[in-house]
Amino acid sequence: MVVIGKFASYKSLGFVELTIFPTVANLNRIKLNSKQCRIYRVRINDLEAAFIYNDPTLEVCHNESKQRNLNYFSNAYAAAVSAVDPDAGNGELCIKVPSELWKHVDELKVLKIHINFSLDQPKGGLHFVVPSVEGSMAERGAHVFSCGYQNSTRFWFPCVDSYSELCTWKLEFTVDAAMVAVSNGDLVETVYTHDMRKKTFHYMLTIPTAASNISLAIGPFEILVDPYMHEVTHFCLPQLLPLLKHTTSYLHEVFEFYEEILTCRYPYSCFKTVFIDEAYVEVAAYASITNLLHSAMIIDETPLTRRCLAQSLAQQFFGCFISRMSWSDEWVLKGISGYIYGLWMKKTFGVNEYRHWIKEELDKIVVYELKTGGVLLHPIFGGGKEKDNPASHLHFSIKHPHTLSWEYYTMFQCKAHLVMRLIENRISMEFMLQVFNKLLSLASTASSQKFQSHMWSQMLVSTSGFLKSISNVSGKDIQPLIKQWVDQSGVVKFYGSFAFNRKRNVLELEIKQDYTSPGTQKYVGPLKVTVQELDGSFNHTLQIEENSLKHDIPCHSKSRRNKKKKIPLMNGEEVDMDLSAMDADSPLLWIRIDPDMAVLRKVEFEQADFMWQYQLRYERDVVAQQESILALEKFPTPASRLALTDILEQEQCFYRVRMAACFCLAKIANSMVSTWTGPPAMKSLFTRMFCCKTCPNIVKTNNFMSFQSYFLQKTMPVAMALLRDVHNLCPKEVLTFILDLIKYNDNRKNKFSDNYYRAEMIDALANSVTPAVSVNNEVRTLDNLNPDVRLILEEITRFLNMEKLLPSYRHTITVSCLRAIRVLQKNGHVPSDPALFKSYAEYGHFVDIRIAALEAVVDYTKVFKYLFYLVVSINLIVFSFRHKILNMLTKNPPFTKNMESPLCNEALVDQLWKLMNSGTSHDWRLRCGAVDLYFTLFGLSRPSCLPLPELGLVLNLKEKKAVLNPTIIPEAIAGNQEAVINPSSHAQLVGFQNPEDDHLAKEASCNISAHQQGVKRKADTPLGSPLEPGQILEKNEDSSKVKLKIRFSNSQDEEEIDMDTVHDSQAFISHHLNMLERPSTPGKISLSLVHSSLVAQVHGFGSLAQTYTTHQPHHGGNSHAKYRKIGTDVSSGPIFLKINK
Repeated sequence: MVVIGKFASYKSLGFVELTIFPTVANLNRIKLNSKQCRIYRVRINDLEAAFIYNDPTLEVCHNESKQRNLNYFSNAYAAAVSAVDPDAGNGELCIKVPSELWKHVDELKVLKIHINFSLDQPKGGLHFVVPSVEGSMAERGAHVFSCGYQNSTRFWFPCVDSYSELCTWKLEFTVDAAMVAVSNGDLVETVYTHDMRKKTFHYMLTIPTAASNISLAIGPFEILVDPYMHEVTHFCLPQLLPLLKHTTSYLHEVFEFYEEILTCRYPYSCFKTVFIDEAYVEVAAYASITNLLHSAMIIDETPLTRRCLAQSLAQQFFGCFISRMSWSDEWVLKGISGYIYGLWMKKTFGVNEYRHWIKEELDKIVVYELKTGGVLLHPIFGGGKEKDNPASHLHFSIKHPHTLSWEYYTMFQCKAHLVMRLIENRISMEFMLQVFNKLLSLASTASSQKFQSHMWSQMLVSTSGFLKSISNVSGKDIQPLIKQWVDQSGVVKFYGSFAFNRKRNVLELEIKQDYTSPGTQKYVGPLKVTVQELDGSFNHTLQIEENSLKHDIPCHSKSRRNKKKKIPLMNGEEVDMDLSAMDADSPLLWIRIDPDMAVLRKVEFEQADFMWQYQLRYERDVVAQQESILALEKFPTPASRLALTDILEQEQCFYRVRMAACFCLAKIANSMVSTWTGPPAMKSLFTRMFCCKTCPNIVKTNNFMSFQSYFLQKTMPVAMALLRDVHNLCPKEVLTFILDLIKYNDNRKNKFSDNYYRAEMIDALANSVTPAVSVNNEVRTLDNLNPDVRLILEEITRFLNMEKLLPSYRHTITVSCLRAIRVLQKNGHVPSDPALFKSYAEYGHFVDIRIAALEAVVDYTKVFKYLFYLVVSINLIVFSFRHKILNMLTKNPPFTKNMESPLCNEALVDQLWKLMNSGTSHDWRLRCGAVDLYFTLFGLSRPSCLPLPELGLVLNLKEKKAVLNPTIIPEAIAGNQEAVINPSSHAQLVGFQNPEDDHLAKEASCNISAHQQGVKRKADTPLGSPLEPGQILEKNEDSSKVKLKIRFSNSQDEEEIDMDTVHDSQAFISHHLNMLERPSTPGKISLSLVHSSLVAQVHGFGSLAQTYTTHQPHHGGNSHAKYRKIGTDVSSGPIFLKINK
């Protein structure tokens, strides 16, 4: 492949040469993937070849201006994506093999395809970053890089864009002399042109790699060869080299860790990291290269950056080197890379951080599955049969990655590595790593077979192959586990309670399951319960059966709370406890359900407050401590207050637990506000830990050498600001204290930056703000501001002005100030004017500032009409922000499908529909984001703000009756449709008049795809299509009756539908016209008029090609209502009768 880049015009020219090995004799057409590229010439073995370009994803719904329901769109989009899916042998570019080469193909000889193409101002795939400043392109830091969601290489050159099609690569890139081109493989040579104005980089990638893992970055990069590993090279934009050296100084240790646990060397001969601006995602891994937005050496960012690098390196082994066989096998790669990344995290940051991360990931997947109905990792039955509708609860198809919601895909990755951890629990880590080593060894052997490409299949992983490797290595059958967590969606929901039987000295534990709610499933299997007693901690494994609820667990201790003896804990430590709070008759201190998180579950367990307090104080597992903190919010007592304070004072306690305890203590203090005694919560503690002994209101000079103390120091004021007095106001003492912290902050002798600490102080000021109390609706001005609010506003203004002179790292101060100003506006202290945020959201500001400003603008959509403005301008916004805006609107919508809002109007629906239908064809993720927003605002059915479209009937072949077209039934009555229909009633068809159409309509039909209900993805299909094969129209002797016979593809029988069924549906339509009423729009007839005057009666059909016309009065005149041909779906059965306007 050769590409010549032109920065000034955002263009690139290139040609691709593909070597094809035919595997069948009758190959007369070759399909490739290509989007956005202008194809000039195609040659096969130096012979000119004809080609056809057809991309049904450019516009998903053709000529369907009246269709606005998401069900229709999702079906059409899934079919369009499938029509160009390379895994199914499809593509946008269809090349006809010249007839002169047919004999050549029959002999299975090699074909060489040459394609000349250009790329002019691409909207996706390649992103040009050209700052609007003076100077040459290199001086301006202009650069371009490839990007995209999943297999998106087709956006910048023609290829077989599939993860399962591997090949070796020779890559050539011609760029300006001042630029550097970074791509996959080894840099063989760099050749200058004769005039020395341009140079060509030649890369060679000898390891078979999928086109989807090919990447490119061009820019005036500064280059750093890793001092510890010379095969690793780092690239960054000008003037960032000092930051690059620090950020990448740790990377060699990540390499060493992965190579050690996998007992396998890094598979590629080189590794490159490229740090860019306006990145598509934070980290994107390709074959031997990584793109990510860089962060400097700041306390808060250092672990995050290392985690990004470690995550991308894990994906080099599983994701790039070893690729997937098909989309349904994606979970294996995401699971393995996430699993070994977790092992690195455990080794680097410790067990506490690792278990906190696992708990965080588990909570996220539980919340998402309960909200949406489930995440399915493997949408294939065990026998290999694809599920017809594997995720009917979702508003998108999960059969292809390009139709997935981005949030769903994020949760998919999360669940995949959690399931991999469950497999480890079943077979042990040792066997797990042996399986990974076996996969890598086979792939390494296969990659060296340069002339036997059939061996390269060992570099592809499949679900069945992975499970076979586990069985061979461990000898264990994990099919039940796979069936539970991989082949079906949902999590487990446990409810637990207990009683202690003193006579029997038995713990009577009751565990219930909720498996009827969306996103849940029934669990049958082992469940671990840990009971902490006076004599120690004991593990019990319960067998959860289908009907078992109560379980008797014998206790090992007897009540002896008055005897002084140290109590042994799970980790072997023995501690002294004050047992005065516990039940005198019970030896139980606390109980935990599934402490190892061996089940994907949500647990709601009831135990006494003193048991949660003991668990918080003495249980050494961070997950148990976090669970107890969450539970203690419901027990606002002095004992809970004391337990939380003790945790804050324990320096050996995990810092994240102490941070969570701060916010829990604030909530408890607010609940106890009427009985609280002493200074505000945490104030005396903070003073003792971080302030001068001689002057308690002055904070010590900053010293962040202890990271645990640093995180606590910046968290406590934020939590204190949430305190409220009996009048629901922030105590004056707390606000003064926070202002003093800001006033006396001194970072001169500190080794680290305090920008995040100062940003947290601004967040604390924002948290102290409470709603304003206005008198006689007076307008807020600077003169009548509350004195406390005035102080807060002055501090924010000072910080903002200082930021312009001395910008902080990542402009964290400005970000916090913008959010604080929005809080002041929402609480009525400052006029709500979005002008400030719109100015900060403009291009040129740092990325974090723009995101914060856009969040505020999105928040305005609830009260101001900026939603339409945002949707219309979505494609004018810089590339990397488009998806962020849609995501913000989805998470913070101005209205939802069940709300009445003046913002819900036809113009908004049209713009959003156009956006997802054709305006986002260049970015899969952006299109799916638009679909998510549409679903949040309007639901699956037609938006309620639209006028009623043409009516239609659906003939259900199974029940042999007609019902109202489901594409126009609002969700509110769709569920009750069956109950209302009266098939015995006689009725007529109702349609809209079109006063502009007086001529007879031509024959038309709905073309139905054989594999997709209700849609035919073929852009050039004419409306006047003949009958589908298998359809027979018969006219009875009685001319008033017509029967439609349909022969299904999988049956020799014919189903007959009597057209009287159509007549029988009129009563239903007439009865529900008032329920479907929508506001009329200019040029359209109101529903009341339609109901009274536009009624057409069908007496018979001579043939489907015939058009029937009935004359109805309209404003004293006549017009025509037309009935068009019935289209059928031979795969699903229903027949649609459409009545055109």
